Amino acid sequence: MDETRRFNWLAAGTLLCMLLIGAWIGWARHPRQYRTDPPVASALDQFKLMPDRIGGTPPDVYFAIGKPYEATAFDLSQGKRLYSWFGCSGCHGDGRGGTGPSFLDGWWFYGSEMVSVVASIRDGRPHGMPSYGNKMTSDQIWQLAGYVRTIGSYSPPYTATSRNDDKHTRPSENRAPAAGLFEQGPAGVRSDRGVQP
Repeated sequence: MDETRRFNWLAAGTLLCMLLIGAWIGWARHPRQYRTDPPVASALDQFKLMPDRIGGTPPDVYFAIGKPYEATAFDLSQGKRLYSWFGCSGCHGDGRGGTGPSFLDGWWFYGSEMVSVVASIRDGRPHGMPSYGNKMTSDQIWQLAGYVRTIGSYSPPYTATSRNDDKHTRPSENRAPAAGLFEQGPAGVRSDRGVQP
């Protein structure tokens, strides 16, 4: 009887330790942002673009909240979901391009900075990129921009998403640099291709 009682106490102690460790891991992980406060969302829309609409400056609030759209796994996975949901792969494929430009070849028509990608999604661009400013919230636009930047990044963030079970022709976002697998153009600016990241 004494042996059974000791085993029960040991099992209960082990279970309690596991629950405490699980609670600590859940508490320690990065908090998810389910909805941006309206003043912050409004401030996110106040970024400044250069006169040629290539590059610019993010709003101060973006730095104040810690640039989450580029760094948190939750926001990047939401961006990946939006990429699929809004049919971005219809034009850009899995990042190699198609009707729309490639994200992997090292050339970004309107710059690879976060503000440039956000402006492209929100306002659209000439020659086929539609505006999604009235179809997505500010939060979703920034999440999608963060994900798009991971597709062809030269150094992957540790929070980048992994690949789906579908067939792919490129490495997953967390296995970058995917762009290194493809021929890169000459350094600098090419007027026909845009800016190299």
